[in-house]
Amino acid sequence: MKTAILVNGLPASGKTTVSRHLSRARTWPLLTLDSVKEPFFDAVGVGDREHNRALGRAAMAALWAVVADGPDGAVFVLDAWFGVVTRERLAELIAGAGVGRVLEVWCHAPGEVLAARYVARAGRRHPGHPGPDYAPELARRAGEVSPLRLGPVLEVDSSRAVDLAAIETWIDAARA
Repeated sequence: MKTAILVNGLPASGKTTVSRHLSRARTWPLLTLDSVKEPFFDAVGVGDREHNRALGRAAMAALWAVVADGPDGAVFVLDAWFGVVTRERLAELIAGAGVGRVLEVWCHAPGEVLAARYVARAGRRHPGHPGPDYAPELARRAGEVSPLRLGPVLEVDSSRAVDLAAIETWIDAARA
């Protein structure tokens, strides 16, 4: 049975810090939405928000196609804002990939923290992503989103120091 660890949350919520740690500490493959999406931007161009969303949905399908090709028993760390697809579509992708266990690490922070982080890193991000003008929308959405709850969930408030070892311990217990 394959296991998918979804490191989920809005942009600037700390997903990359958590997912990179888990991948390196456990030598689990790390699949990130941006690692798939950004080459799509380079190949087909940068467009408006709907173009960005369409590429996000395509990148999400590509992530799960890679998981589908993985061996039984593999553990994958997937770093994404899973809100780019509906919960129903995500459930289809998970089932189609042969994943039998889903664990979710829900990264979150107050909206003003997310907005400030997003603006601070905007100049270092691929130009296909929304620019700093997305920050107010991101701050608003922070109060509207929640974990997927397709399996056990660990909520991580990244506005405080994140205990990465505690996340590993939770994953070990949830996998047992």
